[in-house]
Amino acid sequence: MTARKEQDDDFQDRPSKSERKRAAHAAQDLGETLIGLRDSELVALDLPERLVDAIREARRIPGRGGGARQRQYIGKLMRDIDPEPIRAALAAGSEQSALETERFKRLEAWRERLITQGSAALEELERWRPGLDRAEWMRRISATQSERERAGTGAAGRELFRALRTLFENEPPIANEP
Repeated sequence: MTARKEQDDDFQDRPSKSERKRAAHAAQDLGETLIGLRDSELVALDLPERLVDAIREARRIPGRGGGARQRQYIGKLMRDIDPEPIRAALAAGSEQSALETERFKRLEAWRERLITQGSAALEELERWRPGLDRAEWMRRISATQSERERAGTGAAGRELFRALRTLFENEPPIANEP
């Protein structure tokens, strides 16, 4: 009777077929995400070489059937490693990307305000970032405005954006900044 009891305990400790299937699909989905990463991002994750090679091979396979088999193989390799550090690194990268996107949009909004509103927007920028060289900033804004009137955006617009980026990098963010 003890052998039967041990056998029942072993059976209950094992994950069900559905749980194993969900885990396999999750591993394959994570593998799909890894296929979409750039090589530099992939190397930064410090994955086993065999897995990295399989991911690179998956990128080169053009066919649907062959690609599906390769993704299944990647999923199989993924089952042998702990996916949580990978997920955490991907989430951190995603969060960083979202912050960079938000920062870019904020800089772009400031550039557009400076171009359209001119000195009024520059005065507000000076309130948030005191110590600006007003004459230099007005020169940049004027150059960008005349460039936009002639042909759209170009070197002056890019220079204004770079100046804004430098200004916001060198100064800590201020609460309630527009």
